[in-house]
Amino acid sequence: MTVPGNLFILSAPSGAGKSSLINALLEQESSRPMQVSVSHTTRDPRPGEQDGKHYHFVSIENFKKQIKKNAFYEFAEVFDNYYGTSEAAIDDQLAQGIDVFLDIDWQGAQQVRMKKPSVTTIFISPPSKQALEERLRGRGQDSEEIIAGRMAKAQSECSHFQEFDYIIINDDFKQALADLTTIVNNQRLKRSQQIAQHSVLLDELIC
Repeated sequence: MTVPGNLFILSAPSGAGKSSLINALLEQESSRPMQVSVSHTTRDPRPGEQDGKHYHFVSIENFKKQIKKNAFYEFAEVFDNYYGTSEAAIDDQLAQGIDVFLDIDWQGAQQVRMKKPSVTTIFISPPSKQALEERLRGRGQDSEEIIAGRMAKAQSECSHFQEFDYIIINDDFKQALADLTTIVNNQRLKRSQQIAQHSVLLDELIC
């Protein structure tokens, strides 16, 4: 019997280090397969992006049909483009015993919780506003106006931290990664997961 995978949501303001943490987690040895969900989007592919790897690129017409079918765990319209997480695709991966990570914002997290209350939600926080601003400036890619906009959005994101099950302060990257790994392992050790994986052994112990 395949033990169902766990569904995780990771949310964070831009610059908090969420993507780096997810990538580092996936590079570690693990007792079960893990992967980041591939979202659907109506925007055009950027240079180097591959359909099915970075996103599932679909037409607006197709996306709206899926909305009417209630086919997404969550979706949003951003700058005239749609983004969404396929419910069927996620459920299929979980049924295969894969732990799946959704990289979405607090609004998407609210939508997913409505459909799947068992989801584990994690908020990645920067150690301070100053550190976040320094990280954003360190990229050397954005104008002052864009940085100011990102900082304002970050404040809005952080105001929803109480809606999450876990909070990781990403001050020291190694410690933050260890904390994330602990959360993932904690979910795998829950009674329901252990019973599903070790039912024969547990039945023998009480006979």
